[in-house]
Formats: sequence, C-alpha cells, structure tokens
Amino acid sequence: MGLAERRRALGYSQEELAYALGVDRRTVGRWEGRSTTPQPPLRPRLAELLHLDLDELDALVGQPRAAHPESAGPPPRDHHGSGDLDDMIRRQFLRAITVTSALVALPPDEGAALAEGALRGMSDDFLRMNGHLWQVYQLARAKRSVYPVVRDQLTALNETLDGRPEVEAQALCGAAGDLFQLAGELAFDGNRYTDAAASYTLAASASQEAKSYDLWACALVRHAYVDLYERRYADAVGTLSAAEKVARRGDGSLSTRYWVAAVQAEAYAGLGDLSACERALDEAEKVTGLSGAAHNGGWLRFDGSRLAEERGARYLQLGRLDLARRHSAARSARTSSLPASPSADAVRY
Repeated sequence: MGLAERRRALGYSQEELAYALGVDRRTVGRWEGRSTTPQPPLRPRLAELLHLDLDELDALVGQPRAAHPESAGPPPRDHHGSGDLDDMIRRQFLRAITVTSALVALPPDEGAALAEGALRGMSDDFLRMNGHLWQVYQLARAKRSVYPVVRDQLTALNETLDGRPEVEAQALCGAAGDLFQLAGELAFDGNRYTDAAASYTLAASASQEAKSYDLWACALVRHAYVDLYERRYADAVGTLSAAEKVARRGDGSLSTRYWVAAVQAEAYAGLGDLSACERALDEAEKVTGLSGAAHNGGWLRFDGSRLAEERGARYLQLGRLDLARRHSAARSARTSSLPASPSADAVRY
C-alpha cells in the first residue's frame, strides 16, 4: 500500500491531510508521486495521522532526503539562529519593557503628553512596515530569507522604544507585539521552537503593555502551537485558556476568539476529549456570523473557511473514523447540492 492508498483508506482527502500537517495540498501530491519525501519535522505527525510508527512510515514514503529546495531546513546556528545578536535584541526589548512598566506607575509628565501625537505617527510607520513584512513572509518560499529584514526592524524599534515615556512607549509596544509574532513564526518555520516560544512570550508581553487584547491573544495562540507540535496538549490547553480570557476583552468584530476555539479543539483532541473538542469546534464555527473585515491578514488570518476540514481532521486525530466518515459524507452531500461557484475553502488563514 502506498501513501495515497493509506490516505484514502483512512478517509482523508489530499487537502484534509495537508491541512492537518500545515502544508500545501500539492506537497502531499508530490509525496504520493515520490518526487519528494516528507521532511523530518513533519514525520511524527504524519505517522500519527496514518496510524503508523516511524519505521512503517519510512517504508511507506521513503527516507527523508538530506536537502530539498522545498524546505530549507533548520538554519545553521551561526546564520540567523539564536546567536548573540538575537539574544541581545531580546534582552534589550525585555529591559525596555521593564522600564516601560515602571513608568506606567509614575504620573505622566506634560512632555510625554505633547509627544504622543508624533509618536503615534511613528508607530503607524512601524505597523505599515510590519504589514508589508507579513505579506512577504506569506509569499516567500524560503521563509528564513525574510529574517534579516525582521531583525533590522526589531533593532530599529528597540532603539526607538528605549527610554521613552510610558505614553509614547505604549504606542510602540503594539508594533513590537506584531513584529515579535512574525519573528516567532520565522523561528518556528526554521524548527527553532525554543526561539519561537521566546519570541511569542515577548509578543504577549508587548501586547499586554499596549493593551492590545486581540494581538495579545494571538501571541498566546501561537505560543500554544509550540506545545501542540511537541504534543504537550495539557500545556497547550492552559495557554489557550488564558488566550480565551484575553480575547473576550478584545474587539468582538474580529475573529480572534474563534481562532482560539479552533486551536483549543486540536488540543482537546490530543487529550482524547471528544466532548470538549466538539464544543470548541462549535464555538469556532460562530465566526461565520461575523461581517466585515474579521481579520487583518497578518497576525490574525483566521476566517473559518477551512473549519469543515478541521472537524474531519480532529475526528481522525481522536481515532473516531466513524465520525470522520459521517462528517465527510455530510459535507460531500452539502457541496453537491450547491451551485457551481468559487468555494469558501479557497480562502486560507
């Protein structure tokens, strides 16, 4: 039995398997055609989804290749890794946040109030640049190529933030929370999970200082993904519980709280809790009731367009093939009854 046959026997479509792994459907197609093999970081999860051990998976799809242009693999430790420069940036930022926290407790001075308008304009410049970097990151094939620019932006932001009065610093902390989430994504893509967790922690701290609740909740969700990847499901549930509480204080027109629920479903499935998983999925599906711009395409991209696949993947994760098949059949019936039009599944998050 090849990979395609195993996938079909377990009730997956190529898109469902790709979604559960966080890759593109075409990547699964290349694995099935034996033109590429799954990279090592993906193999434990793929083996779990296919109900195989790693030796059986290696026999099914072949040994991982040493290098392939589709995945640059983890960067060398002396090249955009967690070296002295990255650690210095984090230390500088932590110090700046500490100073900011102290200034919050002090009465604001008139000079700070007068400078607020100019500083908020400066923070807008950082946010515009951050938005551009998120777009570049999403389009880049070699994600780590984006990191030097992100690091330069972090350095510039540190220099701007350093020693600012609280009223000024708060405006910049929102931009920092955004940027550290992107730095965490780059570290995660490079298989540097400790660095990713550190960046997400800084993102959460900066977002808290900025009183930007949706940004803060998204940083916590991304931190939970590190635990999910390493199968620390109970830890992920704890982090996501905090994210849920923070998101409730955010903007109700955004999809933040529903993204939290979708990721909670994966954590509960990892713990084998079907009831909690289904409750979380039902909560996530309420995103369809939102209107207008429910996400920003950067640190918040959840639009609910793939929740049907998500539910099927969670049932498979729970080992409930009966529910996965029933869900797949119901979904196929609904799809076949719809007129031909662009599918909502084409919108990704």
